[in-house]
Amino acid sequence: MEAIGLVLEGGGMRAVYTAGVLEYFLEQNVFFPYIVGVSAGACVATSYLSRQKGRNKIVNVDMITDKRYISWRNYFRKGEMFGMDFIFDEIPNKLVPFDYGAFSASQEEFVAATTDVVTGETIFYRKSDPGFDVLTVLRASSSLPFIAPIVNFDGRQLLDGGISDPIPVRQAEKDGFKRNVVVLTRDTGYRKTPNRFAWFVRRIYAKFPKFIGIMLRRHQVYNEQVAYIREQESQGNLFVIRPEKPLEVGRMEKDSAKLDALYLQGYEDAKRLMPSLKAWSGQ
Repeated sequence: MEAIGLVLEGGGMRAVYTAGVLEYFLEQNVFFPYIVGVSAGACVATSYLSRQKGRNKIVNVDMITDKRYISWRNYFRKGEMFGMDFIFDEIPNKLVPFDYGAFSASQEEFVAATTDVVTGETIFYRKSDPGFDVLTVLRASSSLPFIAPIVNFDGRQLLDGGISDPIPVRQAEKDGFKRNVVVLTRDTGYRKTPNRFAWFVRRIYAKFPKFIGIMLRRHQVYNEQVAYIREQESQGNLFVIRPEKPLEVGRMEKDSAKLDALYLQGYEDAKRLMPSLKAWSGQ
């Protein structure tokens, strides 16, 4: 897929859909020279880039019943629903080893989005950056407000990249990729609604007024990006892979059967759409 980028939305456990799509791409030896991902979308991209077939399913489906992954116990002990040390240390370094060498050696550029809570800006980190720390960047990109602590990295205070740039198509364009494949974790009819807990946002993040602003505008940013994606898709600049129907899987889903079905759904959608994707890409 020369000169074509890949853009991956986040969505917590909904990104298991994306993992299924990427597994099919990996099996078919389909790669893109540039990948930009957000939160869980960025996470599943790394095992794809390290060419570790089946790893995303093991990590995101088969291990989901482990209480160290998602649980109220995590929250009460450390203030985080997702066990960040478990996910970003014990799993990749001990339980299901991540192939750092293969990831680093891959020719594709990888970009992950984070949100600076002080400035409210989206901060992008690239695999090609000197001293790129993949696990810390992924942790920051995946740290959801309220249920995960702020990550201090690179002299910044960072949280989930999906807050400020949930579907970074324009970043891909800015980086020189005018045609992109976009993998979404919401169906075509989904629109984000205004935050119902504005008072709580203001209370918890009172020291970060610019972050509060972006949190309260998040629905507008997301819906505008979806509208832009539909426009660019109609013009032939984007090829979009998305669930056909609303997902029955939540951001913090722990039902392994639902997640297994979602993974297969993503895999089968990618398989079904591959002939159209090849025709669109000119291959």
